[in-house]
Amino acid sequence: MKTISFLVIIFTFLFITGCMSVGDIPLRYDTSLTQKNFRVLQKNVRGEDSGFSLFCLIPFNSPSYADAMGELHNQVSMLNKSIALVNVTRDESLGCFILFGIPKITISAEVIEFTE
Repeated sequence: MKTISFLVIIFTFLFITGCMSVGDIPLRYDTSLTQKNFRVLQKNVRGEDSGFSLFCLIPFNSPSYADAMGELHNQVSMLNKSIALVNVTRDESLGCFILFGIPKITISAEVIEFTE
């Protein structure tokens, strides 16, 4: 009887708790904005895409970098100006729970407009 109670407590504890893993892969480009020929239009514009995996190991729907970037571009395309994305970062996270995981890709950037 003690063994069953112990297993129920352990199972309940494992079911309630989860884990989270966050990774950051910086994108490197060598474009320098040395002249003051631009102005910042928007800061921290984000695009996200998430997926689903079974037991945090078997992916059923992986998050897409292209879909996240497309969502970011949809937010920026309304500006109708000569713009560029700078300080682009990609964050990857994986929320793990007992039976499933939710991987997510988030892309954030600043939008600048060239004045000259």
